[in-house]
Amino acid sequence: MNAGDLESLLARAERVLARLEAVLPGPVSPPDWNAATAFLWRRRHGRAGLQAVTVPSAIRLRDLCDIDEQKARIDRNTRQFLAGRHANNVLLTGARGSGKSSLVKALLNEYADEGLRVAEVDKTDLADIPEIMDLLAGRPERFIVFCDDLSFEEGDVAYKALKSALDGSMSGMADNVLIYATSNRRHLMPEYHDENRPVRHVDGEIHPGEAVEEKVSLSERFGLWLSFYPFGQDEYLDIVEHWLQVFGVAQARVEGARQEALRWALMRGSRSGRVAWQFARDFAGRLNGEEADE
Repeated sequence: MNAGDLESLLARAERVLARLEAVLPGPVSPPDWNAATAFLWRRRHGRAGLQAVTVPSAIRLRDLCDIDEQKARIDRNTRQFLAGRHANNVLLTGARGSGKSSLVKALLNEYADEGLRVAEVDKTDLADIPEIMDLLAGRPERFIVFCDDLSFEEGDVAYKALKSALDGSMSGMADNVLIYATSNRRHLMPEYHDENRPVRHVDGEIHPGEAVEEKVSLSERFGLWLSFYPFGQDEYLDIVEHWLQVFGVAQARVEGARQEALRWALMRGSRSGRVAWQFARDFAGRLNGEEADE
């Protein structure tokens, strides 16, 4: 091989390497921390990073009605965290639309000025939690890594990644990071009748089978559990009234909307806080349209 052929081969190799570098995931770069108070972990074309949320949710703690106990407990835990005191990872479980996710968003709005930040990671990206933790460790802000609507199936890699991140790995969690997660399942995984068969009775004590123990072990790694329950009719109407007032509906109109709000809930098959908010938006929007036509 002469010198010209060698140079041509090297040039082709460099072009191939350049194409590979464009495809292969590179090191994770930190975001502009001043661009936002909330960030989303996103993976595109093999590359991952924290993306600033430019239009965050505007919900406030005062907007969340009839979950006062849950609100007080997570608020106290978050304030301890912001003060640099001991605080727990939090698991919020229970009924759909009862305010679990909204509560985390409201905490950010309440305490962003005190250094609170939220980094949301999708369940499908939980394997990236070690990289996320590395980005957040050592920052002056206090971060909640938020995992919304968690549920896992048997053998799910994300399950073990989260379990390890909570307290199962050799490296501990950074002092400026907590994990808040929501789920409709208390133990985050489906539970089957067959799993009760291996339960053993030893000296009068019940010892669950390994499958059940494995499922409980993840939820037990969260120090604070908050349970949310379906709303009754009066609670649902309280939430409807709150949102109608927030949307500027006159009190006389608010009182007249009760029956319509109940019919809306009946059609939706739910009296959740989310359904109440959706009704209030629809009602306020229609009312504004009627006033504009007059």
